[in-house]
Amino acid sequence: MQKITWGIIGCGDVTEVKSGPAFNKVSNSTLLAVMRRNAAKAQDYAKRHNVPEWFDDASKIINNHSINAVYVATPPSTHEEYAIAAIDAGKPVYVEKPMANNYASAKNIANAAAAKNIKLVVAHYRREQPRFKKVKQLIVDKAIGDILYVRIELCKRPLTKEELADEKVAWRVNPSIAGGGIFHDLSPHQLDLMYHFFGPVEKVSGVASQQGSSYNAADMVAGNILFKSGVAFSGTWCFNAPADKDICEITGTKGKIRFTVFSTNSIEVELDGKTTTDNFDELPHVQQPMIQATVEYFLGLRDNPCSGHEGAEVMRLIEAMTS
Repeated sequence: MQKITWGIIGCGDVTEVKSGPAFNKVSNSTLLAVMRRNAAKAQDYAKRHNVPEWFDDASKIINNHSINAVYVATPPSTHEEYAIAAIDAGKPVYVEKPMANNYASAKNIANAAAAKNIKLVVAHYRREQPRFKKVKQLIVDKAIGDILYVRIELCKRPLTKEELADEKVAWRVNPSIAGGGIFHDLSPHQLDLMYHFFGPVEKVSGVASQQGSSYNAADMVAGNILFKSGVAFSGTWCFNAPADKDICEITGTKGKIRFTVFSTNSIEVELDGKTTTDNFDELPHVQQPMIQATVEYFLGLRDNPCSGHEGAEVMRLIEAMTS
């Protein structure tokens, strides 16, 4: 295999800017075909993005001999079905986050790939972005000493009636499609970074409640993790809040690292009472660094940037905090 020729299953909103265009912009990669159950929308996407082929049947992607890798970008409820079908066809898979509707489905995908020796990457794309790679390096270099504890707080105003009437939003708070509410949509980014930064988990616990009544999923979650490295984590997620807030603060024996996961492109490092700030450029396609890493992995040029078993572990953490 000298080049990755991609087929996308589910060319919806996430693929418009965040991921889709990047498949033609990274080296040794090209996007050959897209699929969506709505044929008119699939055709429209292909026309607008100059994709040679489009289909309304996922099997036409999975069984296409010209396609040698599959990107599963449907809602989480169908990730297991499509990812395993592609794996059974012998094709490496890049699957969106959250990896599946639940931990059991995520494990099934990871185990299927392992059993057939098929490469699988989960799209926890922040791992490969320069800003978060910098945070990881600061931790490895012990820039703030040994890490003691981490605090995350994410608050958002409740969804409006207009937003809940929009199908692009509504499915994300439908547990049968998304596995849960906004927590299931956003926390995988944060929890994967914590797992990526601090390693295996010793203990995890949490509580979840539905404080509002806009949709049938938890909108308030509080979770705790003790990592085997000794780092303690606490997180609070409120999606019924009066104002937005997004903060991650890592405390070490010598100082602190502060950043947002979703809101800004900077990192603050506090040492000896002084704070320095590193600013990073906005990425035109936020998944491009991860897609480049995935292509390199599929071609045997590097290690897996985020394995199926790592993605499943994030799903385990989510379930432990909400069940």
